[in-house]
Amino acid sequence: MSRPAPSPIYTLRGAGGPLNTLHFSCRGGDRPLLFSGSGKGSVHIWNLNTRRAEKVVEGHSGNSVIWISTLQSTDALIRSGRDMRVCLWDLSEGRGEVTDSVWTGNVGFCQCSVLETSPGSWLLAYPGQQTEEIRIIELPSKAPVCTLLPDTKLGMIMCVKLWQPDSGPGPLLLAGYEDGSLLLWDVSQRATLSRVNAHTEPIMCLAFDPKRLRGISGSSDQKLSPWMLDGQNSLQLQDPVTLVNPGVSQLCVRGDGKLLASAGWDHRVRVFSWKKLRPLAVLQHHTDIVFSAAFSDHRDTRDRLLAAGSKDQRISLWSIYNEGADTG
Repeated sequence: MSRPAPSPIYTLRGAGGPLNTLHFSCRGGDRPLLFSGSGKGSVHIWNLNTRRAEKVVEGHSGNSVIWISTLQSTDALIRSGRDMRVCLWDLSEGRGEVTDSVWTGNVGFCQCSVLETSPGSWLLAYPGQQTEEIRIIELPSKAPVCTLLPDTKLGMIMCVKLWQPDSGPGPLLLAGYEDGSLLLWDVSQRATLSRVNAHTEPIMCLAFDPKRLRGISGSSDQKLSPWMLDGQNSLQLQDPVTLVNPGVSQLCVRGDGKLLASAGWDHRVRVFSWKKLRPLAVLQHHTDIVFSAAFSDHRDTRDRLLAAGSKDQRISLWSIYNEGADTG
C-alpha cells in the first residue's frame, strides 16, 4: 500500500506562465538554486534559502522555454525554446547576457541533452530541422559532431538522452520517437545499436540510470515502459507499469537510484521505488497538467527535494524519503 500523501513543504508562485522545465543546481556552496523555464519565454532563478526568485532572465522573444540546464556552474545557463534556438547565457556577476546561440530549425517540444566530455567541453544533442533528425555538436566551439537519422520512418523525434558508458568507445544516445520506438545510437559510429517498440503512442519522455543501465519511458498512453541494456548494448523491455490515468510529461530518477517520479497529465506526481517500481506516493497539489519534475542535487541527502512544475503556473517542492526509509 502507498503511504498517505504528504503536503509540499512550500510552493513557488510568480512564474507568469506554465512551467515546462526545471533544473536544480544545489552543489555550489550555501546558495541552492532552482531554475524554471516558462511557456512565456522567461527563466526564473529561485533561491531555495529565501524561497524567492532572485533573477528573471527573459529571452526567446516570448516563445516557450522547452529545456534548461547549467554548464559546470550556475554562471553558465543553457536553454532551448520554441524560437528554434539554443542559447548560452552568462549569469556571472549579476549579468544576464546571451553569449552564443545555435539555430535548430525545429519547432517541436523535444528537450535537448548535454554531456560533459572533459573539463570545459560538452556535447549537445538537439532536434534538427528534419522531423527525425538529431544533431550533435561540441561546446563551446559549436563544431559539428554528427547527424543521426534512422533508416526507417519513425515520426518526430520526441526526447533524447546522451550518456557516457564506463567501458567502450564514445558516448551513446537514447532517443524516443513519435511512433513509440526507442533507439540506442552509437554517436561515434553514427549507427543504431538497438531498437524496441516501447509504446504504441509517441514517447513523451524518458529517464536513464547509467549506473544500473536501466531506463524508463512515458507516453500519452496508460503505462510506463521500463527497459534495460544488456552486455551487448541491446535494449530489453521489461514488464510495463500500468497507470491509473494516461499521459506522462516527464520522468526523473533520484541521484541515489532509489526513487522515480512521474509528472502526470492528471495533475499528479507519482513516486515509485526505482528498484522494483513499487508505487510509494501520489502527490496531489496542482490544479492542471504537471509538465515537469526534477530531483535536487544537494550534497547532504537530508536536504534533497522533489520539484514539480505545472500548467497552473506554480512549482511545488516536496521532501520525501530522505531519512533512509524503505523504498523497496
